[in-house]
Amino acid sequence: MNYPRYEYSAENELNIFEFYSIGNKGKIIKIVQYTEMSLKGYFNLGFGDLNLETREIDDEIITNNGDGQKVLATVVSTMYAFTGKNPDAYIYATGSSEARTRLYRMGITNNLEELKKDFYVFGLRNDEEFEPFIVGEDYLGFLVIRKK
Repeated sequence: MNYPRYEYSAENELNIFEFYSIGNKGKIIKIVQYTEMSLKGYFNLGFGDLNLETREIDDEIITNNGDGQKVLATVVSTMYAFTGKNPDAYIYATGSSEARTRLYRMGITNNLEELKKDFYVFGLRNDEEFEPFIVGEDYLGFLVIRKK
């Protein structure tokens, strides 16, 4: 994505990424985590604010820090790093709520042509089948695979 993004740090396995969102509510630590699911080779993309008490991702908080496009571009940049190390990974993402899933769908829609240069993008339909992402369709989640 050709948007400004934040610099991030990552651990050696490139499964966990950390960066700061800097906006009208201050400096907030964001975490992107890729966790292998029960199906080998499939990874859940977890994303949210770092809860400083539990040291875990809080994916339900609504930050509204005024830098959503830059945060989204940063999350996408972690997908490039993660799939660079794990080229056969299937990345699954869904929101912690319907509203957040809709927000992700809008982000994909607005950047679909650019994403399709490097990734196959699918949407999970209500009948629990994946289809190539169609603009305007509602989805339960999304699957992204790096092109080779």
